[in-house]
Amino acid sequence: MEEKKEIETIENPMGGKDPAFTEASADKKKIKNLISIVILLAGLFIGSVFVDVVQMTKGGGYSQKALNKTDVFESNGKTWVAFTDPLIKIQVLTDEKCEQCKPDDVLVSLRRVMPTISVSKVDSNSDEGKKIISDFSVKSLPAFIFSEELEKSSFFSQVQPLFEKKENKYVMNTAEAGIKAGKFIELPQISDSDIKIGPADAKVRITEFSDFQCPYCKKLHEDVISKMLKDYGDKVLFVYKHLPLAIHPQAENAALASECANEQGKFNNYMDKLFASQTEWGKTTGTQSFKNYAAQSGLNQAQFNSCLDSKKYQSKIDENKKEAGNFGITGTPSFFINDTFENGAVPYDDVKKIIDQELQK
Repeated sequence: MEEKKEIETIENPMGGKDPAFTEASADKKKIKNLISIVILLAGLFIGSVFVDVVQMTKGGGYSQKALNKTDVFESNGKTWVAFTDPLIKIQVLTDEKCEQCKPDDVLVSLRRVMPTISVSKVDSNSDEGKKIISDFSVKSLPAFIFSEELEKSSFFSQVQPLFEKKENKYVMNTAEAGIKAGKFIELPQISDSDIKIGPADAKVRITEFSDFQCPYCKKLHEDVISKMLKDYGDKVLFVYKHLPLAIHPQAENAALASECANEQGKFNNYMDKLFASQTEWGKTTGTQSFKNYAAQSGLNQAQFNSCLDSKKYQSKIDENKKEAGNFGITGTPSFFINDTFENGAVPYDDVKKIIDQELQK
């Protein structure tokens, strides 16, 4: 028995239903469909080639095929260059109201080293900005938070010491990178043990990190700090913190000696003496010069000598140095006038202007 085939039938134009005619029509329909597909594919191929040719000759737009054939091309007045490094996203935390916090110059320099960065700016006063400050312990602006792709870049090994990894992102140490802080979010803490001159409730607080052997600290003390204390009196609180630098071999001994003088309530006079005779004791070794100054300043000699020989205030000086490091301060003199940060031997008129502005707030 023959197997019956179910065949779609089409009316024969001559009348009736002819299976042979039906099969021939179906074959023609399939052929037409195949031809249509071939024409469509050919059209797409020719169109793609045409687009690639136009793009390469006129520079308008781009396609993956075109990109695969070149590392550099121009489009709409711009030159596009291919890099093997990944896309690195940066969140730049700044404050629109702070002129010194603008990151534009820094970003220009970064792009020279890291050409594949993509930047998004975040205002420190926004909810997102406040979260970044909290999550990454940001202390100053501008701040730069890099995506994890940084570690996949070809230059990561060179810049790695400038970064700290937190929560799968990298926070740039701006101080180590030589980027000056435009604004500090946190300020140095003032404790009962700190050396202070002036009332604790003064409207303006000047906190200085200083080195007795630093020539610029001497200049700031003689030209600015001493004059400021005379001119403003009880209107300001001056706080002295230690940052003896390794390049000054006698700076640590001088810091210890000043603390021993402060213990006897004679810091002001002893500080003046140390800066005035900086060149003299800077050429010595050991602590005898500092003991001599104590005797000349009317201090209890036995108490002073015991304090200095035992390095009684070493831990305090170490804490001051650590605090300076937390703020990215590596040089002296560096000081805060309320939340305004300055470093170097700043002219007195500049300091006076800031103090006057703070007093008027």
